[in-house]
Amino acid sequence: MNRVEQAVFLVGGRGTRLGALTHHTPKPLLKVGSAPFLETLLNEAARHGFREILLLAGHLAEIVRHYDGLMIRDCRLKVLVEPSEAGTAGALHFARPHLAERFLLANGDSFFDINLLALTQDTGAAPVARLALRLVEDAGRYGRVEVKGDRITSFREKGDSGAGLINAGIYVLQKSVIDRISTLPASIEKDIFPQLAELGLVEGRVFDGAFIDIGIPDDFARAQTLIPNLTKRPMAFLDRDGVINRDVGYASRPDQIEWMPGAIKAIRLLNDRGFYVATVTNQAGIARGFYTADDVIHLHAWMNEQLAKHGAHVDSWHFCPHHPTEGLTDLTGPCACRKPNPGLLEAAADTWHPDRGRSFLIGDKATDLQAANTFGVVGHFYEGQIPLDELVGKILAGRL
Repeated sequence: MNRVEQAVFLVGGRGTRLGALTHHTPKPLLKVGSAPFLETLLNEAARHGFREILLLAGHLAEIVRHYDGLMIRDCRLKVLVEPSEAGTAGALHFARPHLAERFLLANGDSFFDINLLALTQDTGAAPVARLALRLVEDAGRYGRVEVKGDRITSFREKGDSGAGLINAGIYVLQKSVIDRISTLPASIEKDIFPQLAELGLVEGRVFDGAFIDIGIPDDFARAQTLIPNLTKRPMAFLDRDGVINRDVGYASRPDQIEWMPGAIKAIRLLNDRGFYVATVTNQAGIARGFYTADDVIHLHAWMNEQLAKHGAHVDSWHFCPHHPTEGLTDLTGPCACRKPNPGLLEAAADTWHPDRGRSFLIGDKATDLQAANTFGVVGHFYEGQIPLDELVGKILAGRL
């Protein structure tokens, strides 16, 4: 099954439980922390590598329209306005011509801190629908989800208190679900998912990330501190050659990449634990004329494509094209980015604003560790004697 590259957000609800707050502002555009709540969701989708985001607007759609055509990193936004309010399933019905054969669908008023690519990853035949589930202490507010193995068997209405699994509002769907919409208005959650569950066509995956729905005043207030804290993530800075892939000397093409043992698993582990992941790599082959900066950019895009097959991704790739004494004139001489200088780490930090106190670097050379020390994060030396995921596991467990 091909990679899921489209994310769709439902942003057309009225948000009546928030009272006057949503009289003139769509609920997803209410400010949480220092920015509209929706922008947190969009940034998460973009950093996970989705290439297109559709915003399905309804109530106060004219305010949402200004997002149409914008780019977030490499991801283009498109706003679609439903001609009439027809429920969440109706929003999909109207958007059908623009939907990919398989897409991620998410509510625009809730945040679930998970590795989105882990939800899209298939281990066998892709189900018609896959839902992200969360275990909560009181499922009464949300409605309970019953499962048998990896299949969802039923959805129970709100009011049944006690601990249980809930629908966390993020789905991977095949476009064919729209064929099951017989009348409008309709709800994807109340009208379509129960039908699919009866047929054994809905898969559930349980995640334990932080979850919040801003739909009621208490949780909207709680989100003001929770969301900024969640998005101030630690970062793992990874050298490339010798850490992620074997150092064969000036690798610039996919056929030169041999992944280090446990490297893909290590990156997936960091993604699952909520870390930003950035590569910081000296690429003096550019200065020496062995390959171009575009070659490196294309190689890193290919590497992220390979990682995505395993539910993993690198958030950003940073490389230094310089050499201190050799090569092309404009790339030869002192620079701030070539390790042991910390410029690459600073560039990654300027992009993501990580929590430096919980961040670390893994490198295979003394210059990597010097850069980490200058930048102010812990550096770990990697010689390849154990799989990289084992090293990362020890770091995360506080054993190093």
